[in-house]
Amino acid sequence: MELENKVLSKEILYTLYETGETIGTAESCTSGRIAEVLTSVPGASAYYKGGTICYSDEAKTNVLGIDADLIAEKNAVSEEVAIEMVKGACRIFKSNYAIASTGFAGPGADAGIPVGTIWLACGTPDDIRTMKLEGDEGREENLKNATHKALQFFVQFLKEIHPDPTDMDSVPKPEAK
Repeated sequence: MELENKVLSKEILYTLYETGETIGTAESCTSGRIAEVLTSVPGASAYYKGGTICYSDEAKTNVLGIDADLIAEKNAVSEEVAIEMVKGACRIFKSNYAIASTGFAGPGADAGIPVGTIWLACGTPDDIRTMKLEGDEGREENLKNATHKALQFFVQFLKEIHPDPTDMDSVPKPEAK
């Protein structure tokens, strides 16, 4: 695992561990790589609720609850589907946050969407941010880049909603189970 990803996973650990908040993942093209980085640090079990690899459209519909008509209309590699993947992961894992990825890493593409097009999304069911990656650097590099960018994107999101991690009085606590 790359050093930069370990640093990002520790930043996530510090914030989520301190706030008592949780995260889940819904991955398509990255096939569990984001989850692997999140769980690579000791203590991740305190905040990582779980992940799903919904590689097929059928899995996106059956597991995450994404409307098949949305996938048919917008394509699985779309901002709209990435947003629904975050919502689905938060729902099935009962987590505060989720990170999602969907895209064409290569070598083939579909529906006129070029290889290297990857949509990332992160957030809460009510506050979801998206990022579109473009450019084909080969399958392995595309996946490595998407994983790293997803983690960076989520750390940036956490910093926006928790600007001072030492001020824990302002942090909303998760619901009791």
